Amino acid sequence: MMDDGSGGDREAGYKKPPVATRFKKGQSGNPKGRPRGRYSEAPYEAVLGQLVTIREEGVERKVTAEEAFILRITKRGLEGDISAARYTMTIIAEGKALRAVNDPGFSEMIINAVSPGSVNTALEPLRMAKKLDAYRDTARMALEPWIVEAALERLGERRLTREKQRTIVKATRTPWKVSWPDWWEERP
Repeated sequence: MMDDGSGGDREAGYKKPPVATRFKKGQSGNPKGRPRGRYSEAPYEAVLGQLVTIREEGVERKVTAEEAFILRITKRGLEGDISAARYTMTIIAEGKALRAVNDPGFSEMIINAVSPGSVNTALEPLRMAKKLDAYRDTARMALEPWIVEAALERLGERRLTREKQRTIVKATRTPWKVSWPDWWEERP
């Protein structure tokens, strides 16, 4: 108990704030309340839309968290977990129903033409090339050293011009790691 000099005893101390600063009876501790619309949507889309890396038979690939979750549940179902198998069958049925409603057949075809001299993004999943800037769609692709060496071995006795050699060196991600043939003139 403390005497503040006003004649009344006031309790203050550990977990006991001064009486003057305490909430009055019936007064809310959060007078403004929760902001409207701030938490109206569950964060499922943000969580399930994230990319995660999974490994299947020693090969890594990126999938959404939603797909990884479904793959994991399916695997458990195939291993004998009855509830996981039942849930997987429900997901498959819902997916078929949704596809039947939303996919009356394809309505447009998009053709991406690739110029003969460029490295296609299809080489990245095969680990033959790597995108130099992972965050830009238009980033340049560069060949991995092992694929350059394999291609040079297939040339046999044929030789490339100095200009073509320069192009290959520029297209290689780490050209200093390539074992260039003895006849190669354009060094990194």
